[in-house]
Amino acid sequence: MPDFTFERAHPGPVCGVDEAGRGPLAGSVAAAAVWLDQQRLPEALLTGLNDSKKLSARKRDTLFDLLLGSGEAVRYGIASASVEEIDRLNILRASHLAMERAVLALHQQAGWSCSLALIDGNQAPREFPCPTQCVIKGDSLSLSIAAASILAKVTRDREMLALDRQFPAYGWQRNMGYGTAEHRAAIATHGPSPHHRRSFARQGELFG
Repeated sequence: MPDFTFERAHPGPVCGVDEAGRGPLAGSVAAAAVWLDQQRLPEALLTGLNDSKKLSARKRDTLFDLLLGSGEAVRYGIASASVEEIDRLNILRASHLAMERAVLALHQQAGWSCSLALIDGNQAPREFPCPTQCVIKGDSLSLSIAAASILAKVTRDREMLALDRQFPAYGWQRNMGYGTAEHRAAIATHGPSPHHRRSFARQGELFG
């Protein structure tokens, strides 16, 4: 289970940063940055936070609401990079742009700046509002990154559910934009929507 080991190893305010949506064929990529007050964090978050992929959708929704409703015990920023930015920059750079925006949003909400951002994975953005440290599988190790993974995942899933109501043919309420057989068959039948990533088509992923 994640804990505060990484956060406590560094003086000053430390946030966790994670993204959701690098792999799908459609939709934006979302990111979140989260700072947790280690002394005032509610017990439900202390014991419930985990890698978003290990949690049910219902549990993620519950923790999402708890994170947003915990007042000064949780400071956060949520941001995204659009499909147009993904196609222009590439998915990795767009993910990093979303992370940068999320940290800046956190700083604005908190009124102070983090002294370190723990980044899930092994690639840190080249330009960032504060120093960074990569943590492989960080969403299973750091409570701050786990919180960020939940905020990013739920935000993006809700976006795809809203888009599904406009474009029901692609089954986004079930696949969240990922390249399932159902999704690829719908693209072959109906063509891509305005929310599909054209750069993925050039890489052979959209129609391959």
